[in-house]
Amino acid sequence: MLPVLLAHGVLALAAPALVDRLGRRAFWVLALGPAGAAAYALSQTGAVLAGSTPTEHVPWIPALGLAVDLRLDSLSWFMLLIVGAVGTLVLLYCSAYFAKDARGLGRFGGFLVAFAGSMAGLVTADDMLLLFVFWELTTVFSYLLIGHYADRTSSRRAAMQALIVTTAGGLAMLVGVVVLGVAAGTWSVSAVVADPPAGPAVTVAVVCLLAGAATKSALVPTHFWLPAAMAAPTPVSAYLHAAAMVKAGIYLVARFAPAFSDLTAWRTVVLVLGGTTLLLGGYRALRQHDLKLVLAFGTVSQLGLLTLLLGYGTRATALAGLALLGAHAMFKASLFLVVGVVDAATGTRDLRKLAGVGRRLPVTALAATLATASMIGLPPFAGYVAKEAALVAWEHDGDVLGRVMTVLVAVGSALTVAYGLRFLWGAFKPRLPATAGLPEREVATAHGAPPGTTPTTTPAALPDAAPGTIHPQPFWMVAPPLVLAVLGLVVALVPQVGQELLAPYANTYPVGEPGHLALWEGFTPALAITVAVFLAGGLAFWQRVRIERLQDSLWSPDGADVLYRRFMRKLDRLASDVTAGTQRGSLPFYLGVILVTLAVGPGLALALGLVGEPNGLPVAQDAAGRDGVLHLGPFALVPWDRPAQLVVVLVVVLAAVLTARARRRLKAVILAGVAGYGNAALFLLHGAPDLALTQVLCETLTLVVMVLVLRRLPPYFSDRPLAASRWVRLAIGVVTGLVVMAFVAAAPLVRVHMPVSVDFPVEAETFGGGHNIVNVTLVDIRAWDTVGEISVLLVAATGVASLVFLRQRSGDVLRLDRAANPQVVQPGDGASTGAGAGAQPARRGRWLLAGPTLDPVQRSMLFEVLTRVIFHPMILFALFLLFSGHNAPGGGFAAGLVAGLALTVRYLAGGRFELGEAAPVHPGLVLGTGLFLSAGVGLVALLAGQEALESTILDLHLPVLGHVHLVTSLFFDVGVFLVVIGLVIDILRTFGAELDRQAEPFAWSIGERRRVEVRAGGDRA
Repeated sequence: MLPVLLAHGVLALAAPALVDRLGRRAFWVLALGPAGAAAYALSQTGAVLAGSTPTEHVPWIPALGLAVDLRLDSLSWFMLLIVGAVGTLVLLYCSAYFAKDARGLGRFGGFLVAFAGSMAGLVTADDMLLLFVFWELTTVFSYLLIGHYADRTSSRRAAMQALIVTTAGGLAMLVGVVVLGVAAGTWSVSAVVADPPAGPAVTVAVVCLLAGAATKSALVPTHFWLPAAMAAPTPVSAYLHAAAMVKAGIYLVARFAPAFSDLTAWRTVVLVLGGTTLLLGGYRALRQHDLKLVLAFGTVSQLGLLTLLLGYGTRATALAGLALLGAHAMFKASLFLVVGVVDAATGTRDLRKLAGVGRRLPVTALAATLATASMIGLPPFAGYVAKEAALVAWEHDGDVLGRVMTVLVAVGSALTVAYGLRFLWGAFKPRLPATAGLPEREVATAHGAPPGTTPTTTPAALPDAAPGTIHPQPFWMVAPPLVLAVLGLVVALVPQVGQELLAPYANTYPVGEPGHLALWEGFTPALAITVAVFLAGGLAFWQRVRIERLQDSLWSPDGADVLYRRFMRKLDRLASDVTAGTQRGSLPFYLGVILVTLAVGPGLALALGLVGEPNGLPVAQDAAGRDGVLHLGPFALVPWDRPAQLVVVLVVVLAAVLTARARRRLKAVILAGVAGYGNAALFLLHGAPDLALTQVLCETLTLVVMVLVLRRLPPYFSDRPLAASRWVRLAIGVVTGLVVMAFVAAAPLVRVHMPVSVDFPVEAETFGGGHNIVNVTLVDIRAWDTVGEISVLLVAATGVASLVFLRQRSGDVLRLDRAANPQVVQPGDGASTGAGAGAQPARRGRWLLAGPTLDPVQRSMLFEVLTRVIFHPMILFALFLLFSGHNAPGGGFAAGLVAGLALTVRYLAGGRFELGEAAPVHPGLVLGTGLFLSAGVGLVALLAGQEALESTILDLHLPVLGHVHLVTSLFFDVGVFLVVIGLVIDILRTFGAELDRQAEPFAWSIGERRRVEVRAGGDRA
């Protein structure tokens, strides 16, 4: 199972490259992922039927009992088969659905395969936390797929709506998962179902699980996001909203129903939500004119029926529910794909404008007919077998609730017949009908006139859709829906096989008689109900015009979608009011509030705790019995180890006080830098050269960035003296410093467990293969933390650049070959012209390649010479730190900072074109490569059967080099190295090159005006 999931991930990552290389044919390759999942499920059929239940266990976080646990029982097997088979056909359909020149196909293909992999992981996960991870992945990828047409407002709105609703349900589900796991004492899904816990907390947890299932499966009152999601491409609707995403909620109900369906809360929620959704969805489908919306509301209705069957709690209804789940995946996916064919062939989905389609698209019409027959429960199709099994199951119950369910399902099925015939007739009717009897507005809008107006053409004069306007569609658009529709007929002809495959799951329910699937039950009450359903549904379709008129005349409350939008508007208004009252646009105010809260809240609690210790706090072990121990209140402290520390602290304190009192921005930045360098000196005096080196490099780079930013800011914080505010800032800083110092002194003395770091020295050498504990901790012992930190760096770089760049960020790198005569940069987009006649392009014999592109007034020949001299040694020093950091001070982070400083020097000396020559690569590529390399090391370790990010130590003897001690975590460090370099390049392009470009027109105009004034005075220009 794990290789199947990894295959989806690899294909998703490779999708953009495959589409670039193969075009639409890349979808054939991408279909191998879901096809592999379906093939794996089929290969395990015998094992699942035998009850052996294939499992896989990969430890994740053993200390917390977390692992990647996968399990394939009969329910997971069936869901994996559906997800894989339908996903394969949908991807093949995509190869013909999209135009050859469609944009974003690589991204779309990657998202669709990733979604399929997430669904495969969700249905096979046997760990509740892992199930939740895959659950949220389906939410994220569905958001990206629904919003594929990002230039359309409807797509963006629908995607955001689906994300908000399903994420809210996911958060409720997370609460239920955590409570349930704690109550059961295990995170194993199979263990919880086999031995369910009990109690009020468990009841609340179960309701939270059902809330998550309701939002994902579009049950009332959150059903409105599903019809809105029809803004997505048709393949997305066919897969996510027929066979996959909406089935995730149904799967959750089916997974936990054997354990909790006897709870009153469970049954109440399931019956109320399922029954209401069944009727409301069918009722709303009767008044839709968009073929996709007819199917969307029909899907909502069917999801309500599935919830009733699988959540009811008996074996017979569970068997019928699982059979209907499979039938629904086949006929509804087929019908959505049919809509895509009709839309592509005619250019419309409005059933009032379609006619004669069946004559030109007979195969598509056949597929639609077969799928519709299964949907409305016509024998001998899979939908009929499942619905008959449901009616028979409730008939055998014989109680009042069973009779109520029978009536409910009968009414819902009659609505299904009505909207199913509405769909089939609307899409494939031979000619446009006369509009006599339609409301006036329907007559107008049916023929393209605006509502409230009279059409200029009489209905009798309107011709059928001309055959020339209906375009035949390619094979790969016609075949998938036909295959799914035919499967709905084939599987119904062998109901015994289906019962044998699905009965093991149904038998996990603790109550009820076993159900059975059959094409013919004899002359039973269920058969009579079925006949009545068809008669009622047929009558409703025949009288559809009057029913529409009746629906229009009835009062109806505001729909859930209207209430949702109204709620979101009020929430936005409330957020704006709160923001206006609290977010004043002043960063000092924000920071001051945070620090005062820290000092008053935790600081006061700490002070009260210390006062309550009559005997003071215990003395640290290294201070006990030593001379010079200072007893300060409840503390027993050693002020310093050597007098130099006191000197450094005084310098840091003085710099901090002067920073708080400074009015000039540059002065404040330099003084803050002095405080930072003082901290580096303290690290060095404490015997931590690695930390000291990193602090110095970070401080230096921070100073450079701040200076670049200060070019666009006023020189003073304020033109007013603001003497009082300085003292306030100083007081807040002093109080905060004292509180933090007290925390630092008290926290180690109240530890109740041995710190995990005590074993780091031994672990670093034994398992990490290095003597530099700091570096080995970053790349091996706590490598996951480092992955998270470099991910934050990448996000920060992207966010900063998006705030500064006024234009769309491109992959262009400013190189000298973009300037025909690079002498003095002119205003504009990086173009440059000569300063005068006879100007020559930059030559490699110059100190810096791009030096001549600078204004001669701003050039410094001394700086250019020094840059040329120190740049390459700095790069070599960075490589030395990178390769020696495992056993000596250094590492990928420090090495990246040194290399970044080298690039910074090149930029400061030669400008943005020099930066392009020094680093002729887009920073996004460097950032992504570094992150992929660091995370990829963990994947390679997993494939090798090790723990994620586990290091392998290799001692090699190479010619010339001799003995080489190689640890695979070096490649992780190289990834960190690249991320830091990419971050620096992005900062230099953002705060340096881009700000230069934005400021040039103004600076150039000022310079030209000054030159004109000088010339007017008769002096040399």
